[in-house]
Amino acid sequence: MNRKTGIILLLFITFITTAQNKMKKAEELINKTDPAWTLVQDWIKSAKNKVEILPADPLSAKESLYKTQVTTSSPMGAIVFMTGGLLIDDGWIRILGSGNAKFNRSLPDWNKGKSFKEFGETPSFLIIADDAIGGFYILNGGGLGKDLGKIYYFAPDSLEYEPLDITYSEFLQFCFYNDLDKFYEGNRWNEWRQEVSKIKGDEVFNFYPFLWTAEGNDINKNSRKIIPVDEQYALNLDLRKQLGFDN
Repeated sequence: MNRKTGIILLLFITFITTAQNKMKKAEELINKTDPAWTLVQDWIKSAKNKVEILPADPLSAKESLYKTQVTTSSPMGAIVFMTGGLLIDDGWIRILGSGNAKFNRSLPDWNKGKSFKEFGETPSFLIIADDAIGGFYILNGGGLGKDLGKIYYFAPDSLEYEPLDITYSEFLQFCFYNDLDKFYEGNRWNEWRQEVSKIKGDEVFNFYPFLWTAEGNDINKNSRKIIPVDEQYALNLDLRKQLGFDN
């Protein structure tokens, strides 16, 4: 098994075992002989899209790694331990790490109360990143379908969990190398880059009319305001229920 294909197995083996066993100490999760951060750094160096690595606070990084219970031999563990998060394309996509003043959310703390109740539980999904328009990238732990370990996009323009058929490692490469203008076609307004680069990592743009409505399909005509990302996530879930998606 090569490193790339084994990464997701490492991730979910860790999740499954920690649900049944005592949580591992951070020191046990730090792989000094084969850290995945070296691999991630190589990807970032050759990235076509702008990638900003936010510095990690050592104490927060260690605590976040312990709460996440993922080894640093996986890219997810490496990002949690080595970064406060990654900002892609001037902050359009925000990949969760251990938190930073510019991106004041850690991967485990952001997911607590959403995908699990207590640290150490096996999550049925894990929110790994989001974007400036209120879309969320979610790692399937079994709660979204049978494709365990694959990424879904909780899309603000459809309120659907759209399967991307990629792993966490492939998601990183999607962020680094993919044509994001094409992926987000119709969802980037004029002068978006200037506005997005100024918002905080715990804020998103909220649009009216909603992007998923017929009236809201021209984003340049919609009104927009900045709201907390927590508020947008709760709104998306509530709208799904109101529309009968989760019945």
